[in-house]
Amino acid sequence: MLKAIIFDLDNTLIDFMRMKRVSCEKAVKAMKLDISDEKALKDIYKLYSKTNMEDHEIFDKFLMKHYGHIDYAKLGRAIVAYRKAREENLHAYPNVKKTLLNLKKKGMKLVLITDAPRIKAWVRLARMGLEDMFDVVITLDDSGKKKPSKHPFRIALDKLNVKPYECLMVGDSPSRDINGAKGLGMKTCFARYGYIGKKKDVKADYYINSFKDLVSMTKLSQ
Repeated sequence: MLKAIIFDLDNTLIDFMRMKRVSCEKAVKAMKLDISDEKALKDIYKLYSKTNMEDHEIFDKFLMKHYGHIDYAKLGRAIVAYRKAREENLHAYPNVKKTLLNLKKKGMKLVLITDAPRIKAWVRLARMGLEDMFDVVITLDDSGKKKPSKHPFRIALDKLNVKPYECLMVGDSPSRDINGAKGLGMKTCFARYGYIGKKKDVKADYYINSFKDLVSMTKLSQ
């Protein structure tokens, strides 16, 4: 019997990549560069690929790479524009809160496991009004390990006192979310709507095209 549902955060609950794209576009435009916005964005995303999408020094690194030094006027404009756009575009996918409430009414324990740092994860949840929706929240600072490590999943199991087969993992990453949960024997649900990769043969127990599909889908997994 299904007792708990574990969720990823970015690109599962939050349309993170859209927020990131719009915010970076605004930052690039604000810097008033001597190269095209398109090329600047391409270079910024290359730098992100070498670190991670949470890199808070990304514009410092971009300016250093492009100019050989940091132009602090450009950096200041970039940070202000980025933060403003981030706040305006940090949204949950449609029907997330309503669906989570429906799942809680059905008696499901709700868990969040994210690779985001603690404060960034909680700020995002608060921004969407979801900070009180979860029975357990495990961030990178709480576990010290990124998915697909089994450690954050084991912490969740211990806190909830449930077995792996009583849990469903919902996420957009085949390697981190789906394979990570499978490694412990959990059921898995692939969030197709948030996937940005190229792999097409993702092997999960269930697939959803929108978040609200979880309500009907969990009836099948009882």
